[in-house]
Amino acid sequence: MDYAFLSQPGVGLFTMLIIGLLAGWIAEKVTSSNHGLFMNLIVGIAGAFIGGKLAEVLEIPVFGFWRTLVAAAIGATILLFVVRAVRRQ
Repeated sequence: MDYAFLSQPGVGLFTMLIIGLLAGWIAEKVTSSNHGLFMNLIVGIAGAFIGGKLAEVLEIPVFGFWRTLVAAAIGATILLFVVRAVRRQ
């Protein structure tokens, strides 16, 4: 598995946590979910992996804070929609 967004210049542990929190919060608002700060972090970091892989497949370059945040938010939103769909069945 390629963790390219973690090896980017300027994306260290602290920045990864900020991106994860923001992406999880954005996904929470988009999906009208209601969960806490820690779950936002987990969803956001997992979403960053999903969004990074999706961008890689679509050959979209993801670098820097803002592009990484957008990719993570999209991945986190997809993750929450999939989790909801699985729970309903």
